[in-house]
Amino acid sequence: MKDLKKVENSGRLIIIAYRLPFKIIRENDQVQLFQSSGGLVSAVLSLVHEQQEPIFKSKDKIQWIGFTENTPEELEGQSLANDSFQAHPVFIPDDVNENYYEGFCNNLIWPLCHYFPSLARFEDAYFDAYQSANKLFFDKLDEIIQPGDVVWVQDYQLMLLPEMIRSKYPENKIGFFFHIPFPSYELFRLLPVKWRKALIDGILGADVVGFHTNDYVEYFLKSARLVSGYGNKLHYINMSNRIVKVDSFPISIDFAKFNDAYDDPEVAKARTEARESLKEKIIFSVDRLDYSKGILHRLNGFTRFLEHYPEWHEKVSFVMVVVPSRDKIEQYQQMKMDIDQTVGAINANYGNIYWQPIIYQYRSMPYQELIGMYTASDVALITPVRDGMNLVCKEYVASRKDTHGVLILSEMAGAAAELGEALIINPLDRQDIADAIQRAFHMPAEEQTKRMNAMRERIREYDVFAWTNDFFTQMIMLEQEHERLKQVFLTNTGIDAIRNAYTSSSKRILFFDYDGTLAPIVPDPSKAIVSESLKKLILEIAKRDTIVIISGRDRHFLNEHFRDLPVHIIAEHGALIKTKGEEEWTLNENYEENWKESIRPILDLYAKRCPGAFVEEKETSLAWHYRTAEDKDYANRRAQELSWQLKNFIQPELNLQIIDGNKVVEVKKTAFNKGTAARSFVENGDYDFILAIGDDTTDEDMFEVLPESAYTIKVGDDLSAARNHIKNQEQVFYFLSFMVSSLAE
Repeated sequence: MKDLKKVENSGRLIIIAYRLPFKIIRENDQVQLFQSSGGLVSAVLSLVHEQQEPIFKSKDKIQWIGFTENTPEELEGQSLANDSFQAHPVFIPDDVNENYYEGFCNNLIWPLCHYFPSLARFEDAYFDAYQSANKLFFDKLDEIIQPGDVVWVQDYQLMLLPEMIRSKYPENKIGFFFHIPFPSYELFRLLPVKWRKALIDGILGADVVGFHTNDYVEYFLKSARLVSGYGNKLHYINMSNRIVKVDSFPISIDFAKFNDAYDDPEVAKARTEARESLKEKIIFSVDRLDYSKGILHRLNGFTRFLEHYPEWHEKVSFVMVVVPSRDKIEQYQQMKMDIDQTVGAINANYGNIYWQPIIYQYRSMPYQELIGMYTASDVALITPVRDGMNLVCKEYVASRKDTHGVLILSEMAGAAAELGEALIINPLDRQDIADAIQRAFHMPAEEQTKRMNAMRERIREYDVFAWTNDFFTQMIMLEQEHERLKQVFLTNTGIDAIRNAYTSSSKRILFFDYDGTLAPIVPDPSKAIVSESLKKLILEIAKRDTIVIISGRDRHFLNEHFRDLPVHIIAEHGALIKTKGEEEWTLNENYEENWKESIRPILDLYAKRCPGAFVEEKETSLAWHYRTAEDKDYANRRAQELSWQLKNFIQPELNLQIIDGNKVVEVKKTAFNKGTAARSFVENGDYDFILAIGDDTTDEDMFEVLPESAYTIKVGDDLSAARNHIKNQEQVFYFLSFMVSSLAE
């Protein structure tokens, strides 16, 4: 579990979700607010209440922006606030909302993200309406936002909104949470190119992007990489001028509420009535009507159970509750009809005058009745074919204060990643479901308790309040990371300070990257040559100081260009070292042979598929160059695909690292890098001045390991661990000339 250290924020919390946190009912010219009791509302309230030290210290209410079906005239002059929330309604014209919510959100994004692409409808009018609606939500935010406010955008209905906010309010913290499954790239790429790029870029307007599981995180990161070209390092996406943290935050429930409900007299009464009126063994399930919930598959699995285990006939009651949802839509009406007919067929085929195998109800359940059924049942059967999280299973576990009962859970539910002690099944495999029911019925009480206690402890520790705290902790930690990676371009004052430190020191070491630092980046790497003036300057410095040329280039290239200079040379990211004055190169002792033959064919294949790309085999690495590719956009996509395929292909035991460099994808051993090489020099010398300059991602390893006293400089404006930046490669010469000028005089 993540470190849930306490964080605070003095600004207001603004929630933006499709719906408001309460229903607005107007009667007799008066407005009444009926607050929802859903998980998100409870989670948000925990940020300002229900904790000894709430995260948000502002005395203002939570500002909540959401759509309302009420008209502006109905709400004019009415107070839309209760003790906790101040509502700001968004009014969306009916024709726009039809194409936005029912169209783009529910007829396209929902089926696509739940792996039903055949049900997805791609209509231009949908996306136009989606853009218009997101703009209406932004306009409402624009009216109320203040400096210091934290904005938390919710779910797939508002994917364009974070970037809209970022563009106008870059200083405000922005979070985004995606509450449904994020699909694999193979499904996400079904979206038109313009749409998918707009959605990815829109989401990446946030500082922190949250998903329920790590699988969804990885799918999103791959899409961000292949659609918009953003790579990541440890789930941090570098956007050049800022970073975005993408992580998993499994939403949970109010554990105490469900646990304590076990002893509620009304719950106890409902539990007793259920046990007295139903058979020896009780199976329970509750879902809203939706094709993602796998209701028909569940019924097929139960049918197989009755077929294969006839000894349970007249001994089991399957109570299946389906909550009405979207039942005015023809597709959902047909689904309900299929469920009705299947239940009827099962009861007709297996039941008798004394026994009805399935007790099926199409209605909502009151809270006490729901908990009564949770705590009366022997088995909770939860079988979605795809679900972002599924809180029903967590409610069931939390309510089982008696530590009895067995959870049968689909492996396709996000919650399966947390609740491994459940009987995990494939919801499409009817035999798997049938066998799991049989196993659950025969499970000893001691094993039930052991499994249930483990799951309950996990949900108790990471409840809905921990979820919100975790999310905002990551946001604050990201702010600290921004501080570490902030861009500080060298001013005259900063350059003077480095010059003075250089002049007053006596034992100095300087590390220089090659491409993009000493030599310009050019289309043909073989023609990236250090200018004569810079080479002469390096020679002058090397006469009194230790200089280390540290590059990903091979030793032959570096030897050719620096053999006449009294410098140390590190080639291939630390794999090969040539000490000043020596002729021989030393191979890193941690290098292992015999790995290239399994990787080279993949790089060769991608080179053939990308005109202008080529593979360079170095002594200790393989590099796929695409700087000279004819179609730059196509080459970028191929590079992203190659990098992703390599990361999936390479086995951990090979200890290989994929480096996304400047127009190059390189594979090398993980045992060494520029950081380990630079550290070996610094540790072996008592230097009072250390300088390192580089422009590439590989130079970050060097910047991070050098001591706090070192002067580290990033060439360019990408976020970096370096403490200072200079604009471009041309400025390197002028910076060095000025730095050493006092000694040269």
